[in-house]
Amino acid sequence: MAKGGRLTQRDIARIAGVSQATVSLVLNDAKAAAGRIPDETRERVQKAIRETGYVADPIARRMAKGLNRILGVFTYEPAFPSAQADFFAPFLFGIEETAQTLGYDLLLLTGAPANRGKRKIFDENNRLRLADGCVILGREFDRAELKRLVAGDYPFVAVGRRDPIGGPTGAPVPYVGADYVAATAEMVRRAKARGHTKLAYVGPSKGAESSVDRWEGFASEFADAETAPGGTELALHIPEVGGKALPMLEAIRASGATVVFFTEMADAVIVDAAARSQNLAVPGDLSIVVLGSHLRPMQSGTRFTTFSVPREEMARRATQMLCERIEAGSAGDQLVLPCEPVEGDTLGAIHPSDRLDT
Repeated sequence: MAKGGRLTQRDIARIAGVSQATVSLVLNDAKAAAGRIPDETRERVQKAIRETGYVADPIARRMAKGLNRILGVFTYEPAFPSAQADFFAPFLFGIEETAQTLGYDLLLLTGAPANRGKRKIFDENNRLRLADGCVILGREFDRAELKRLVAGDYPFVAVGRRDPIGGPTGAPVPYVGADYVAATAEMVRRAKARGHTKLAYVGPSKGAESSVDRWEGFASEFADAETAPGGTELALHIPEVGGKALPMLEAIRASGATVVFFTEMADAVIVDAAARSQNLAVPGDLSIVVLGSHLRPMQSGTRFTTFSVPREEMARRATQMLCERIEAGSAGDQLVLPCEPVEGDTLGAIHPSDRLDT
């Protein structure tokens, strides 16, 4: 045995009575071994491995172009602080469950230290290549890093829709995302069906793809607003999130909006609380819709009308896609999953008298 008591391929070769090259071939290239090495010889090698509990050195296997059976997980935002934990936890559950089923271990890649700024996949000390491929999470990706990944040969899959590199006709990014466009449009249709014609929106219309998709779904329902009698009107758009509750509520009420759409659950929670503190009924006086169920540590007890984002399923499908890229050399795909409406208690109907007062 090698110094320190670690078994080596040479030890396995001696126990099995074969050459070290034969052991390496059995370990790293099962298909080639099946065609070039007699079954009896392969069985002797495999028996020696089983009986000794030998585990191949992952770095050595990588150098031999074998698989480490390790998947990397990289997040642009910290995955575990209280403010983000509920957002990332379902993704991590889905990744872990699928990786275990497919026989892979996970390696959490944390990137650059906090004192050196934003996390980077390609930090000077990055350990990306220790893993066979990587699942990448984050609301906003570094486009330069994404371009480098797409141009390279390292298997990766993004969780969340990503625009092609170089514009609409550019290089596609492999991803599994949620269909925020269709889900948001459906929420607007539900509000219109309940008589709402003046709508407010709190959230950005630009930036990350998830923000753009929500805004696109929202704005798509205003296509005929100028020509249709009694058409839907965007009464107020607040592009910033994380504002103070009372100024937001005052602006919404002053605009005449009867329903407000929030991209962030945290904003909806504080505006809901502010409205109730002023004896405004939700949804009687003001309806609230949240564009995606973002679980947060702060809970109000209100069941918001929203849609559920299939985070665990997105992560499972992304992990499966990554393993296909690793094992079969596939290019990956662009997949969006539907979001299911959640009825909740915060979207009510507008009565004719209410409409005349606005």
